[in-house]
Amino acid sequence: MDSIFANSKNVFLDTVNAKDYIQLDRVSTIYKSLKGSMTKPLKMILLFGKPGTGKSMFLTKLYNDLYQENNIYLYQTPIVDENEFYKTLAQDIFNIKYNDTLNFTQFMKIVKDRAIEEVPIVLLDEAQLYSEILMEKIRLLSDTRCIKFVITLHKTEKEDLIAKEHFQTRIWETFELENASNTELKIYIQKKLMKANCFDTANMFSTKTVNKIYKLTNGNYRDTNKLLYTLFDIYDTYEQNSHIYPMNTTHIPNKFVEMAAIHTGLINA
Repeated sequence: MDSIFANSKNVFLDTVNAKDYIQLDRVSTIYKSLKGSMTKPLKMILLFGKPGTGKSMFLTKLYNDLYQENNIYLYQTPIVDENEFYKTLAQDIFNIKYNDTLNFTQFMKIVKDRAIEEVPIVLLDEAQLYSEILMEKIRLLSDTRCIKFVITLHKTEKEDLIAKEHFQTRIWETFELENASNTELKIYIQKKLMKANCFDTANMFSTKTVNKIYKLTNGNYRDTNKLLYTLFDIYDTYEQNSHIYPMNTTHIPNKFVEMAAIHTGLINA
């Protein structure tokens, strides 16, 4: 039987699953607005934010909530080859299988000739990995209003893609995700653990401990998950090799948090 620390460790595995979605007031408000945008006659919707702010989770939950009643397709891994991109969409959306090359002009003809009553929604994650040429053609496809695109992009300091004029003119709605605040981070950690019935470890996170974690991760969800996975791995290892003294579950020592931070690269040893 796994220890409470092993179970708690698994809560923070780096996976994207709609069931792991944690409701926070600010995040839930953004999600409801994004979901509501699906009913609007928008050509393109942009979800952007720094890596680790939950963009992939948003798309996955959106798909999970809508796929039974909507014509919606999720592509979590970018299809960077242009020919394969059109072929995949042709097969998924229009049920047309191509063995040979399918170029943009041919696909555009399919889109216009076979426009269906319910506009298909295409969710593209990690869109910053697509080439500029393919992104421009995706924008042109959105102009037909025969396909609605929802895309995620990383917001970077070097290049903020939404600032490009040729992109901005085609996006009718944008949503930005940010890191959690101190208060939100505590709720996030405790809700994740309680959702997995890890109530004892959820109670270990005092405001002081969460503030320490926040200083290390700046409220970034991905960094927090990595840190806590490693933290509970330390607890689990210690418990397996210490048969004399039971592990203390009333609080988390700073040295354990710091050890986890060193291991994950948040602190330079």
